[in-house]
Amino acid sequence: MNFTLKIWRQKDAKAKGAFETYKVENISADTSFLEMLDILNNNLIHEGKEPVAFDHDCREGICGMCSLHIDGRAHGPGDGATTCQIYMRRFKDGATIVIEPWRSAAFPVIKDLVVDRSAYDKILQAGGFISVRTNAVQDANNIPIPKADADVAMDAAACIGCGACAATCKNGSAMLFVAARVSSLAKLPQGRVEGARRAKAMVAKMDELGFGNCTNTGACQAECPKMISISHIARLNREFLSAKFED
Repeated sequence: MNFTLKIWRQKDAKAKGAFETYKVENISADTSFLEMLDILNNNLIHEGKEPVAFDHDCREGICGMCSLHIDGRAHGPGDGATTCQIYMRRFKDGATIVIEPWRSAAFPVIKDLVVDRSAYDKILQAGGFISVRTNAVQDANNIPIPKADADVAMDAAACIGCGACAATCKNGSAMLFVAARVSSLAKLPQGRVEGARRAKAMVAKMDELGFGNCTNTGACQAECPKMISISHIARLNREFLSAKFED
């Protein structure tokens, strides 16, 4: 399979970027998208040109670092999949593929397709954790948790913090990410102790970092590789309002 790639190249956050066009040929249909970029970079290196910078780590759909906008979609043409889980058989032979970094003011470009997603880390540091002492590890059945609550908490905890939700939202909102983190702890007794403080602190940090408000369009849920439900945003709103009434 042969492809034409239009890739965003940008030296650093302050430089002016632009699209550059490359050709890749004889790509197997079973090649992953990141492997295809590896092949391109190998060709560029042999031609004495600078390779394209892009983020990756596990290549198993776990870490979320492979944050690329492909043909206008976060992570590319697939539902419930990260970029590293996209294979070239999803594209037509001879297709032109447009590849961009996340487009969000809170995720400045570091170089080419790599963005700084440390804003999410700062939101987590503001309150996305449990700090109360739990002493020694207890047996799993010592703290009864209804299965429905445990399922909701585990579904929310599946969030990998890739940033697709904010990059997809027309307001650049991080509400789905924050909601998933808050919801994963709000449904567990260990997380209830600091529930009010957590909701207020994480929302405040999200606003401080320049993320926008929720648009209620559901675009974040549609592009989330872990298919996190926007129902968690409703829980975040309830947690936040309850915390405000407790002031």
